[in-house]
Amino acid sequence: MPNEDLERALLALVLAPGYRPMKPRALAEQLGLSDDDRPMLKKLIKRLVKQGKIAYGANHLVGPGRPTGAAASKDGGLITGIFRRVERGFGFVRPAGTLPSVGRDADIFVREDRAGDAATGDTVRVRLAQGKNWRGKPEGTIVEVVQRETHQFVGTYFETAGTGYVQVDGTLFARPISVGDTGAKNVQPDDKVVFEMVRFPSHIHDGEGVITEVLGKRGEPGVDTQTIIYEYNLPDAFPDDVLEAARLEADQFNPDELQDRLDLTNETIITIDPIDARDFDDAISLVRIEKGHWRLGVHIADVSHFVRPKSALDREAYNRATSVYLPDRVLPMLPEVISNGLASLQPDRVRYTKTCYIEFTADGAPVAVDLHSAAIKSCRRFTYEEVDDYLADPEIWREKLIPEVHELLGRMHELAMTLRARRRRRGSLELSMPEVKVDLDKDGRVTGAHVVENTVSHQIIEEFMLSANEAVAETLHEAQFEFLRRVHTAPDPRKLKALTEFVKELGFEVESLESRFELQRLLEAVRELPEERAVNYAVLRSLQRAVYSPQVEGHFALASDCYCHFTSPIRRYPDLTIHRLIDALLAKRKPTQDANDLLIAGEHCSEREQRAEDAERELTKIKLLAYLSTRIGEAMDAVVTGVEDFGLFVQGIELPAEGLIHITSLEDDYYDFDRRSHTLSGRRAGNSFRLGDRVRVSVARVDVDRRELDFRLVARQKRPATRPAVDQRRGEVKHKPGRGSSHVGRPGAGKPNDRTGDRGKPHGGKKGKTKGQKNASNGSKNKSKGKRKRRPGR
Repeated sequence: MPNEDLERALLALVLAPGYRPMKPRALAEQLGLSDDDRPMLKKLIKRLVKQGKIAYGANHLVGPGRPTGAAASKDGGLITGIFRRVERGFGFVRPAGTLPSVGRDADIFVREDRAGDAATGDTVRVRLAQGKNWRGKPEGTIVEVVQRETHQFVGTYFETAGTGYVQVDGTLFARPISVGDTGAKNVQPDDKVVFEMVRFPSHIHDGEGVITEVLGKRGEPGVDTQTIIYEYNLPDAFPDDVLEAARLEADQFNPDELQDRLDLTNETIITIDPIDARDFDDAISLVRIEKGHWRLGVHIADVSHFVRPKSALDREAYNRATSVYLPDRVLPMLPEVISNGLASLQPDRVRYTKTCYIEFTADGAPVAVDLHSAAIKSCRRFTYEEVDDYLADPEIWREKLIPEVHELLGRMHELAMTLRARRRRRGSLELSMPEVKVDLDKDGRVTGAHVVENTVSHQIIEEFMLSANEAVAETLHEAQFEFLRRVHTAPDPRKLKALTEFVKELGFEVESLESRFELQRLLEAVRELPEERAVNYAVLRSLQRAVYSPQVEGHFALASDCYCHFTSPIRRYPDLTIHRLIDALLAKRKPTQDANDLLIAGEHCSEREQRAEDAERELTKIKLLAYLSTRIGEAMDAVVTGVEDFGLFVQGIELPAEGLIHITSLEDDYYDFDRRSHTLSGRRAGNSFRLGDRVRVSVARVDVDRRELDFRLVARQKRPATRPAVDQRRGEVKHKPGRGSSHVGRPGAGKPNDRTGDRGKPHGGKKGKTKGQKNASNGSKNKSKGKRKRRPGR
């Protein structure tokens, strides 16, 4: 049944007079669904519950939606939402259907003794307590856990009085969980284990579980990675039928059979990738044509040729939705026989592509787009370092390159910088969020860190990928196709107003930051100033999160009305769906599409993307903590990323570990917390802390299992006596007296991609893919199989 018809039928049934709530299985029977359609029904129910159109009742029964918030409290109704428990035991419920712009303002406070056995992430029903509130938030009591986020947890095993226990990693559960008799699965004390929760803990009883797998001894190489894979339920090994399907594609592939593909094998086409790349999914050609125009060719690996709809490969790719890039390994979306072999645009080999030709005027305005299924043969593989070296002195490279390639690199630089300037003029934002990558040895242990430089060679590829993504989206839109767009909605005006007040308190004279051009001027004004990181984080947190959706809402940060992801089908499922629509467009047939199916697919891919990013961030944190646990007392430079009443959150500058300076360790003064401005001010004149302050700290305490890091303040850097202000006409910097500080949420709480979803820059987000990654081990470069290929902000 098409999803639109299924939603209509489901709502008609649930909202009909006389309907009696029933479980999803009974609903499937009432609607006459097959077993294959039941997973779709469950996803549809979940989405409609989030929208508030229907609601879970007692015993997981599905019924009509109920009013939320104030309306619910007046009627004495129950509110469905997602529970989040904090370490001290109490928690918050965010009602279903809460808009992202509202966020925590809608949260309901739940005391520990009223939370039952609900755990973080569970879908719950809560009853509001009349007339009670906590810090302005309504209070409630959880009356039912509708759906568990997970029953699987990871922790460290230990024994006491002949009974086995697991202390769950992190701070999800304060008390250890009993796992029964010792010796299960041959587990030994200090092993990392996976266990299934049988009875969730509450304030009146402890939890109980059963061990399902032993990962290995705590601290052994690779155990931390396995811990995160299980904790986030990440897919690892491919099913046998998927691997067999990939092998079959390899057996059948004959690159010389071009069929009706455009033959570009004699064109001058190159790739630019990291030095240790193993697969290549984009290539570039560029020529000057009549009237001084440009003809840019962006050639993307044609994954759709190998991964067909409803095949085993497609099923698995959809389920994964994205490759997961952990610090020491990759969990690819597709088997490597395809991602590193058949689809990879390797030099001097015929490979299939989806090719997007864009004609630009001399000043970079796009005037025509042509799409093709093609075949190419890349004639030269470049690394980013080589291209940067070429740009520094092109003449030295004349003897190293054939004339056609030498001239191509020069043209690419000229057009890319023209496109970059044009994008800036239309209001595209560019946050300055330097990416620091940890260096690992062959066992996956941290040896140090380095900043990933966004050099001109990276910017060249970035501009071309952005242009192709936008051109393909506009072409599909003009053809009136429904498709998964990359949507980045405009920020909530309330957050931009708060952001405006924040930067004014820092001393920057700005007009309202509801203007994207004022935001742009601000980001330029703070570049290379002490406040740069704090301002960029604050801007980032005022933005919405980028998601996949068929809704026509544009991409705010890119200043683009129509945008999609087309350039990375090896690692992102939405890109693969775009390639299939190009096939339909070229065949002049209207694809069979359903708006609700696309909504569900977009939500699924967005959730998988967020899961992958959370897992990557958490494993990086664990590795950094393990590294610092052997360096107690070591000093480092850091920046203040958050200010709370209990202390300062700071993040290392060279080593990106975030930790807490507890207020009790600040023994030089008595400090008062200003909630409005988020500052800690001492009684002595000038003795205060605020966002963006540079400090020197030492490592005081590390708890890897609880994922906690405490710093001790060593010294603080003196703030500059003046602050710059933004010249409204030219975006230049003038100096004004400095002031106090306030901020719109704790910048350090999220990673750059939390708001734009595009790897630290508000662009199209080409993150990387299955290939080798540079690891540092005693000064050597260690190429390991299947690591990240990094491309900045597409």
